[in-house]
Amino acid sequence: MTRQMPARTPRPAEPGRMPLSADARKDEAMKLKTVTIDGKTYAEIQDDKPVYLDDAGKEVAFDAPHAASTISRLNGEAKGHREAKEAAEAALKKFEGITDPAAALSALKTVQNLDDKKLVDAGEVEKVKAAAIAAVEEKYKPVVEERDSLKGALHSEKIGGSFARSKFIAEKMAVPGPMVEATFGKHFTIEGGKLVAKDANGNQIYSKARPGEPADFDEALEALVETSPFRDNVLKGRGQSGGGANGGGGTGAGAKTMTREAFNQLNASNPTEAAARMADGYTLTD
Repeated sequence: MTRQMPARTPRPAEPGRMPLSADARKDEAMKLKTVTIDGKTYAEIQDDKPVYLDDAGKEVAFDAPHAASTISRLNGEAKGHREAKEAAEAALKKFEGITDPAAALSALKTVQNLDDKKLVDAGEVEKVKAAAIAAVEEKYKPVVEERDSLKGALHSEKIGGSFARSKFIAEKMAVPGPMVEATFGKHFTIEGGKLVAKDANGNQIYSKARPGEPADFDEALEALVETSPFRDNVLKGRGQSGGGANGGGGTGAGAKTMTREAFNQLNASNPTEAAARMADGYTLTD
């Protein structure tokens, strides 16, 4: 339900405050959506949240309590990072004067190999250690390989499954899910057991509707598609119709077309080439 409340005049910046970062200035560009009734201006409310317009004109319901909670949590985390940094710097002071860490470690190993004031051949000791380590590594190699295999399968299921189940792909994209995954899958990783999306610069993508929280899969994918140079080729109603054919039903002079069956076969054998075809302006026909 949408209702209105009187719009409030933004409070001017306080003297002495730090300049806003680039991301903060971008967020500050979001404008409150208002409506004028009987000469008075009111803010539009959706689900008890004021509605803002971002720089693309998209409406975002701003959850102020959630944002305040997130800011409080991030302030606490920042304090923890600062204290950890100070503790690390204090610990490093104990090693002042050591200019060659490798030489210092070598000296320590030599001292460890002293037995009743007799210098044992450090080279032989290292050979024994290396043999012992190799034996352990060989014993547990199958376990490590199985772990890596299961980890790869988990990543494939979480990332590939997200593309397969995506509502955004089903409703908004004009190309098959495997092609979308081949093009944008590199932006998704698994960190700490959770799906994380990053933009072309390696920065994590955050939600506009839930400030301070990571964007979910569909919101992150939409953001990646909107900034992609191939946007008009892959979105419905942009460079091609939902069925993949030219809007007029024909191919036109010089048009690049490919049957959907041929595309599916190419995508199964060479997803990279399939993605390149779509990026080059190919349209799918039935």
